[in-house]
Formats: sequence, structure tokens, C-alpha cells
Amino acid sequence: MFSPGQKVACVDDQFPLGIEKLYTALPKKDSTYTVRDLVPGVSLANSEGETALYLVELVNPANRHGIEYGFNAERFAPLQTDEDELEEAYSETEYAEEEAPLAV
Repeated sequence: MFSPGQKVACVDDQFPLGIEKLYTALPKKDSTYTVRDLVPGVSLANSEGETALYLVELVNPANRHGIEYGFNAERFAPLQTDEDELEEAYSETEYAEEEAPLAV
């Protein structure tokens, strides 16, 4: 899933009409955000089982229980970082023992 500090991209910014009554800031498709936190969430229809993301770049008002409105994690995709790409490239490179690069 996701973890705090992870970069994500919004892949779904199609929200139901009237959502602006609950939120002051909504993510935009193809924009990059940083995960602030993730918690168990409920849908607008009060069904459980969703994971709600809080984003560093977007802060919204709290609901009547004092909990900030979050966003369904399914609206986001993880971004691959340079570090991830380096690890992936390194793991794909197979060296025979005698061909391994010398580290000095």
C-alpha cells in the first residue's frame, strides 16, 4: 500500500457533485502529492473497508467527529523514485562471480 512520506500521483479526480460542501481542497489528476498519513476510512455512503489518505499538500476540514476528511487510496498510484529505479536496475543486472565489479 502506501506509507507516510511516499510520493503518489492522483489517477482519479472524478468526485461526486456537491463534494465541495465537505472538502476545501481536492486532488487533481496527474498531480503529485506526498502521503501524510493513512487510516481506515468509510465511503460517502458510510460503508467501511476503504483506506483514507491524508496528503501533505491538501488539508481539509474535520467531520462532525473531529476527523479530517481524507481521500480513498484507490484514487492514487505510487510514484517510482530514483532510488527505486536504481534498486530495480541493480537487481536486473546479474553478474557471474568472476565478472562481478571490483569494489575498492
